[in-house]
Amino acid sequence: MATWGVIATIKAETPAILRFAAYHLDLGAHRIYIYLDAPNPEAQEALRNHPKCRVMLCDDDYWQRRSGTRPEMHQPRQTFNATRAYARAHEVDWLMHMDVDEFLVADSPVSEQLATLPDQIKCARARPMELLAGGDPQTEAAFKTFIPACRRREETVSALYPTFGQHLKGGFLSHIAGKIFVRTGIRGIKFRIHNAFLEGVTNPDDTELPALHLAHFHASDWDIWFSHFTYRHSSGSYRADLGPARSRERGGITTHELFALILEEEGETGLRAFFEEVCADTPALRARLEQQGHLRLAAFPFDTALAKHFPDFANI
Repeated sequence: MATWGVIATIKAETPAILRFAAYHLDLGAHRIYIYLDAPNPEAQEALRNHPKCRVMLCDDDYWQRRSGTRPEMHQPRQTFNATRAYARAHEVDWLMHMDVDEFLVADSPVSEQLATLPDQIKCARARPMELLAGGDPQTEAAFKTFIPACRRREETVSALYPTFGQHLKGGFLSHIAGKIFVRTGIRGIKFRIHNAFLEGVTNPDDTELPALHLAHFHASDWDIWFSHFTYRHSSGSYRADLGPARSRERGGITTHELFALILEEEGETGLRAFFEEVCADTPALRARLEQQGHLRLAAFPFDTALAKHFPDFANI
């Protein structure tokens, strides 16, 4: 069987960090590499005491020793740490970069899926599915699944989200690229957030993993989504330098511009209307997704995994 691991640069509270690690350990991860983007002594100690976890605090001293200065944006910090972890990940056959709000969902064991790949394959991609906000994911979580690029993608997205769909890539608020496993031990690989580069080639000798899905908890509920909105609009997944869902010639605007218009015209009320159509786990959206073949249900036993791997934190 192939061994695999995940690397994440994380700034979060202890429960989120340990649930992320415990869930993937239960899924079969051989190593979890956590780079703490902010001090968290409690999580750091718990991870250090687990035999399959490796943890590094990315404080000022860390950045001074590694690159001279701490990158201002979180994306360069993620890619630096991902590439560094890849160069040191001798304990696994495959490594994936992930975020703390992303969880792999596998139709068959991840190790088996990776073991069946031909030797020449260097990169293997899991496409995302985006959480519908509401409900308890430990019991049942509903997701909108990835819509492959095709002539019908825009038609499908507009049917799912009649008001705002034309401005959303694949109907998603966040990325549609997913994340990739990269086979370890390849000299010169540069690991990025969604891709890898080798001698100027993007994702060399790559393939897709149709039986592996990246569950993205981008918006768990309105309060969490709204609390993250300003940062995402300025510096995150809705920032200004990301492109539109369709070309400018066809009337496309970016997600950043869309939200700016909503705020200017309707303020928070407009954001709530957007959230209700695109993000909320409503019977109407479930029905539309099911009709289009893009609804998936899954459960995430976070508490069970936490009690197994970090029993001292089972009640946090």
